[in-house]
Amino acid sequence: MMQINEKNYVDKAEAAITRLSKMVNRQGKVIPMVTTSKIRNLLSMSADIYNQVLDCKDDKLPQELNGRIEYLRVRYIYEAGREPRVKDLVIQGELLEIMKEIQGSKKNYILYYHYMEALVAFKRFWNKNDD
Repeated sequence: MMQINEKNYVDKAEAAITRLSKMVNRQGKVIPMVTTSKIRNLLSMSADIYNQVLDCKDDKLPQELNGRIEYLRVRYIYEAGREPRVKDLVIQGELLEIMKEIQGSKKNYILYYHYMEALVAFKRFWNKNDD
């Protein structure tokens, strides 16, 4: 069973952003959350694939798109390795696990993309004063 579905992805996104907003370091200081621009960069990486997925006629995605989705996971891992706040988002949002669950399905990729949009929306809603 998928970690996200049409009924829970918005609530899961809100919960992930809420957890991120409450993270503290060992000294008890609040850890700044990933910036809106960083999370939008992750969404942007996904958007190009999303547009191609929408053009697919049946639910089974072509091998070329599946390869791009796998590469997208690599890019997320790279960005998470470069920036600790991105890593927090990837972990708290369970992004790598959710991406693995796409498994060549158009429907699952669209759901994943909507989840990413929800993460951006909640991040923007709760943290208005960043870039």
